[in-house]
Amino acid sequence: MVMDPSEERKHSKRQKDYINMLSYTCDSEYGIPRRCSCGGRIIDEIRVKQEYDTLPGKRFFTCANYEADGFHYRQPWVIGVQEQIESLTKRLEEAEEAQAKGFTRQVDRLTAEVYNLTVQVADLEKLCFE
Repeated sequence: MVMDPSEERKHSKRQKDYINMLSYTCDSEYGIPRRCSCGGRIIDEIRVKQEYDTLPGKRFFTCANYEADGFHYRQPWVIGVQEQIESLTKRLEEAEEAQAKGFTRQVDRLTAEVYNLTVQVADLEKLCFE
C-alpha cells in the first residue's frame, strides 16, 4: 500500500514527536532534566517564603508549563543535582578505570619490547665476544 506523501510526512512528524516525548521522559527521570515529557523547557523555580512553608526558598526543576495535573515535571533541585553528581562520578570512575587499563596494556607492551631487546643484546654479545 502506497501512502500519500503528505500523510507520510504527518506520520513521520507524529513518530518524531513520540520519540522526542520518550526521550524527554527518560531524561527527566534522572539527574538534572533538560525537558519535560510534554516537551516544555525546564526552569529553575525558587519557592518564595510562605507562612506554611518550612523550607523557604526551596528550589525545584520545574516544567515551564507546570500545572499540578501529573503530566508535567517538578523535581526538588537537591535531588536532581545529587543524581547528576552520582552519574558524573560514575562516569569519571569508569574513565579512570579505562585509562588505567590502557596504561597497563602499554606497560605490558613496553615490558615485552624491553625483554626482546635484552634477548637481542645477549645474542649480539655472544656473536661479538665469542
